[in-house]
Amino acid sequence: MKVVAFNGSPRESGNTAMLINAVLDEVRKEGMETELVQLGGRKIGGCTACMKCFENQDRHCSITTDILNDLVDRMIEADGIIIGSPTYFANVSTEVKALIDRAGLVAIANGHMLKRKVGAAVVAVRRAGATDTFDAINKFFFINQLVVPGSVYWNMGFGLGEQEVQGDTEGMNTMRILGENMAWLLRRIG
Repeated sequence: MKVVAFNGSPRESGNTAMLINAVLDEVRKEGMETELVQLGGRKIGGCTACMKCFENQDRHCSITTDILNDLVDRMIEADGIIIGSPTYFANVSTEVKALIDRAGLVAIANGHMLKRKVGAAVVAVRRAGATDTFDAINKFFFINQLVVPGSVYWNMGFGLGEQEVQGDTEGMNTMRILGENMAWLLRRIG
């Protein structure tokens, strides 16, 4: 079994990455393969609404000048998908928005090809807006028919400075339990 995680923050070792890694640590303890993909800060454009993914049905976006199709391939290969984002103006980062818009449409156009994979949102936040960010990622999972495990609280951690989220004991615990639940669920449906 494999879980792929996308870090939507441009900070490769910042708060979002720390939260994602707390989840992945628990998944690895269960003997599952993991991969952390740096998404934030990389070139990925938004959906152009060309709808060619419905015409082509080749499991890819017709735009081939950026990294999206590689990311879609990683989603297809994985059993579980984690999307992590910092909270920017009460929503996901630009790169996460492009990922969920384009990969979501490609998945729907190809018979809901992500159906019944396990999906988990991970959100880093300074103060407010995290539930909107959490909701945006979960809506991608739900419309694509992924199965979403819960934790003891919403999957968010609080911190402003790089790695400050380590001081959020409740947030880090929420991620650990999310990882345990994700691994448990993957074993049951895999």
